[in-house]
Amino acid sequence: MIAGEDVPSDHCQAMPDNPPSRVMSLKKPLHRQTHGLIAQPSAMASGFAPGKCILFGEHAVVYGHPAVAVAIDSGVRVSVERSNEWTLEGIPFEPSRHPHISHILNAVFEYEGPPLKMEVESNLFSAAGLGSSAALSNAIGAALQAHINPGQSLDPISLARMGHSAEAMAQKGRASPTDTATSALGGCIVVSGQPVDGTKHVFDAELETPEGIREWSINSVDLPDSLREAYLVIGFTGEMSSTGKMVADVAKRLERHPELREEMNSIGRITSAGLTAMSAGNLEAVGMAMDACHGKLRLLGVSSPSLESLVEAARPHSLGAKLTGSGGGGCMIALARDPQRVAEAIEVVGGRPLISRLGAPGVRLLED
Repeated sequence: MIAGEDVPSDHCQAMPDNPPSRVMSLKKPLHRQTHGLIAQPSAMASGFAPGKCILFGEHAVVYGHPAVAVAIDSGVRVSVERSNEWTLEGIPFEPSRHPHISHILNAVFEYEGPPLKMEVESNLFSAAGLGSSAALSNAIGAALQAHINPGQSLDPISLARMGHSAEAMAQKGRASPTDTATSALGGCIVVSGQPVDGTKHVFDAELETPEGIREWSINSVDLPDSLREAYLVIGFTGEMSSTGKMVADVAKRLERHPELREEMNSIGRITSAGLTAMSAGNLEAVGMAMDACHGKLRLLGVSSPSLESLVEAARPHSLGAKLTGSGGGGCMIALARDPQRVAEAIEVVGGRPLISRLGAPGVRLLED
């Protein structure tokens, strides 16, 4: 199954209509193929986009605090080429089963060219908080642009906006730009309701949701060379997690226990401390902030026995460890100088590890 795609029970062969107006429109549109007027497509084009991990700020970002995310080495590769029929991974393409791909083909590129053969390779765990659907959207956007307009340079910001619009369409008008921005831009990204001190502002995003207009400031952080001494070790519990459900559960818990709102403020303060430590290249302080953030997330009730097992296994061999994403399953992360030792500890207790640099490059084209 394609990473991050939903599979409804009814299959529709027709390409879906354009999304409702509540989905964010592109402020810097990519070049489109309209009525066959653009230059002939290339023979084949391939794009790669990384997944992401959230270092600090899960759940608190919903309540106005910043979230810090980094791109990881693992991701999604998409290749497209002309064909006599529409196929995806060797089988007939059913648009209704792949809303992200259909949205990008129709609403973004308004593609009316020959059928395409599309191949997708993912080494991300799906529905695990690693941004697999965002990586898919960015990778296919890059591949389609290179296929339709060979030689044109990629614009990561335009791709981030495109990916966000696809995420919003698939999530019924509700989507944060965190995953798509981090996958497109790479490195370390801070998403907040306003610019954050000590970061570089990159662009602003907005989305018309059922609850009204939401706005975000997308910022980047330059990571010092000293942070390259450490790696992220990602541990997958094997349990899928629904971000929407976990966010809703936290909202209900806060209604029943208003005193827990102070934990959101605490996560905001920990995020600021973690950012300061990252900017200074202080690995030990980054690890301490990760541990502290995990403690607050536990108090919010979003950890799970499987996550706790992996976190506890990783901590003796790492600088810090915590769940990443919405919780309730999915993945945890550990910051380590000896990543292989941490990966082995995660495997011993039943987790599936991935090792990554701290802040990998963003979306890019690949040579075939």
